Amino acid sequence: MATEKELSDFLENVERRAFKQAAYAVRKDESALDIVQDAMIKLADKYGDKPAAELPMLFQRILQNTIHDYFRREKVRNTWVSLFSNLGGSRDESEDFDILETYEAEDGTQASESSADKVEREQILNAIDAEVQKLPTRQREAFLMRYWQDMDVAETAAAMGCSEGSVKTHCSRATHSLATALRAKGITL
Repeated sequence: MATEKELSDFLENVERRAFKQAAYAVRKDESALDIVQDAMIKLADKYGDKPAAELPMLFQRILQNTIHDYFRREKVRNTWVSLFSNLGGSRDESEDFDILETYEAEDGTQASESSADKVEREQILNAIDAEVQKLPTRQREAFLMRYWQDMDVAETAAAMGCSEGSVKTHCSRATHSLATALRAKGITL
């Protein structure tokens, strides 16, 4: 059974990696923070009494499920918003209120980006994602665990059930393949 200190230390150590993983998945920092917080609370509430060695795998599953729940809620929310916006009917002529005229985005946020920057960023992210998906399964697993989930070599090897040398080989091959493919598309990071 994990002690309260072991659980607290685990959550402190996994917080940054979990945030990166959630932010990569949902592409919204605020939502990613909420997802990580929800996953941590679920782990502490439901599985805090499990052995410390089981916490990493339990947390990963909870985090993935929480990310999937987020996308389900967003789909439902977007459906209802679009349905209700169509029910608005004709507006009174005296109502000239336009929310876009009153909204000012903060500098440095995605809302303040130009449309061209947003499109370019989205295209680059899609190209990177497409190339990551083309990697062989083991290379993709090693790459995502090491660089997106920020796991060390030993943790990745344990999760993948292989040696640390294999993890290093898979990561090296993945980064070289990605660099070559992205360079061919004119993307240099």
